[in-house]
Amino acid sequence: MSEIKKRIEDLAHVRSLMEESTRFVSLSGLSGVGVGVTALIGAAIGYQYLNQMAWWTMRNSYEPVSLTEKEWYTLVGIALSILAAAILVAAFFTIRNTRKQGKNIWTRAGQRMVINLMVPLAAGGIFCLQLKMAGELIMIAPATLLFYGLALVNAGKYTLREVRLLGLSEIALGLLAGFWPGNGLLFWVVGFGVLHIAYGLYMYVRYER
Repeated sequence: MSEIKKRIEDLAHVRSLMEESTRFVSLSGLSGVGVGVTALIGAAIGYQYLNQMAWWTMRNSYEPVSLTEKEWYTLVGIALSILAAAILVAAFFTIRNTRKQGKNIWTRAGQRMVINLMVPLAAGGIFCLQLKMAGELIMIAPATLLFYGLALVNAGKYTLREVRLLGLSEIALGLLAGFWPGNGLLFWVVGFGVLHIAYGLYMYVRYER
């Protein structure tokens, strides 16, 4: 009986090693929670700014939105600041979780995950810039959710399956946001805030407690 138990443990160890060589499994649920909270703070800041602008009253219209260069760069600055903060928060908790497990964060699987994440994100960033040049600012929110979801699905091949499920949820939300383009901030709150917090809490309870 002890021999059978030993073989089962050996097989489990081999399986774990094979999984770690193909998938990055050290993502922290607290990273998701941190990103979600950061996104909610960013949404609150963005709302306060947008609420002072006349075009915010056009939220239910498909008409082109007119922004001054100063207003545009202010919005971009807010978005980039929140993005940088979210990345730092996610990196902090993931690195902490990886070290806690005694693993190396920059594995081959981790590199593949990052590459597969960045390709759709880079394409989405260029597409959003094209939307800005065409004056279709109202469609940027749906586009960001859609491309972010595609990035997560693409990266999900090299990490935990829950990341892929989060990506599919972001894609669905982005497509829905396209039908109500003037409510982009609300969809951002749900997609980048609420979904990340729910995902992070689930991941933390399942894998880290």
